[in-house]
Amino acid sequence: MPLVTPLLESNEEVAQLARFFNETLGFCPNSVLTMMRRPKIAKAFIELNMAVMDNQGRVTSLLKRLIAYVSSNVTGCRYCQAHTIRAAERYGAEQAQLDNIWEYKTHPAFTDAERAALDFSVAASTVPNGVDEELNQRLHQYWEEDEIVEILGVISLFGYLNRWNDSMATTLEEGAIASGESLLALKGWEVGKHTN
Repeated sequence: MPLVTPLLESNEEVAQLARFFNETLGFCPNSVLTMMRRPKIAKAFIELNMAVMDNQGRVTSLLKRLIAYVSSNVTGCRYCQAHTIRAAERYGAEQAQLDNIWEYKTHPAFTDAERAALDFSVAASTVPNGVDEELNQRLHQYWEEDEIVEILGVISLFGYLNRWNDSMATTLEEGAIASGESLLALKGWEVGKHTN
């Protein structure tokens, strides 16, 4: 049962901004509907999300969703795992990437640059933080500094969301449940506490 009930009606300005999620997920997430109890929080979060997920070049929308999935998996947030794998699929992830995300270090569906970004996602999402000099050098081998900012922006955004949704026990939406069950269940994913 969720800690706080999502708000179905909200400030019109925030509701307009929330339409952004229709593209990425096909619905407005319950997490955002919960934040709408304090419209300034919801507005700031949506604007940050839009800025972080904006595609500036080589750090593609798809890669950002894979980075977010890996980060959410490391922290254990099943709500965000379902959302990010759904978004990765919607942004055109190959089935081989979806099926082998945890074999990214060796699977041919991933490039060396993607491997470095996903290793960074694991290390930066771990407590205590696991980013070290070797990873720093590998990141700079494949990514420009502006791109590293984009990658860490995704990891940090999902650090916020992982804590928000796991603490709130935010109810998963039907579409996210369907994605979790079809793409993650074989790896042990379940809805867990994110039910009504």
